[in-house]
Amino acid sequence: MSLFSLRDVTYGYDRRKPVLHDISFDLTAGQNLGILGESGSGKSTVLRLMLGLAEPDEGQLVADGTRLDTRSAARMRDHRRFAQPVFQDPYGSLDPRMRIGKALTEPHSALGLPGDARTEAARVLSEVGLPEDSIHRRPRSFSGGQRQRIAIGRALIARPRVLLADEPVSALDLSTRVRVIDLLDTLSRDLTLVLVSHDIAIVAALCPQLLVLQHGRIVEAGLTREILRDPQDDYTRTLLNSLPRLPEPKEQSR
Repeated sequence: MSLFSLRDVTYGYDRRKPVLHDISFDLTAGQNLGILGESGSGKSTVLRLMLGLAEPDEGQLVADGTRLDTRSAARMRDHRRFAQPVFQDPYGSLDPRMRIGKALTEPHSALGLPGDARTEAARVLSEVGLPEDSIHRRPRSFSGGQRQRIAIGRALIARPRVLLADEPVSALDLSTRVRVIDLLDTLSRDLTLVLVSHDIAIVAALCPQLLVLQHGRIVEAGLTREILRDPQDDYTRTLLNSLPRLPEPKEQSR
């Protein structure tokens, strides 16, 4: 089943200078997708479009079976339940004045989600490996890795089918990265992950499907395992050669 479908999508913050050119791909349920490329390649812009934070200048973006209309408040409310983001900065993602319980229950109320908000907050804290009494504390009392777990928990409040993660571990130290990657791996058994990264090793660890972007264009797409073993594009080869050693890409099945 296709969760997202992008067809010939072009987009620019300035219409005279597109940053994405003719982007086409499908996100299939149960198949995590990595979007790989250097800074400025257009990776985060693709996620912005998938989140409904912008609309394509040309082409079509279909989410959950219908075209995503950012002008419709009702459609966007449904979309917030369908797809949730996790951003790069665990320090900037949380309001420092807001207790964690409020940070978790606020989106529950805003989206009109079923169930008791505090019960749901306790559920997601458990899912991300934090104690329930975390709801009484403020972000300053947590490490960077714990804050990122809280940000992931806030996304999980909506019980989304898609998690859109933009460089979710790049601001963390190595040992913390491993724990957050393990968490994302566990969560992706029940939802589909789109992971934007410039780090081939992280993409290989989590995503069986891969897009490689350069200057706003898809230069390679397909199975991560095959692309890493036999890249067809010179740019992909350059990215691979920048790392001395890569892990074996994981297989993902449901």
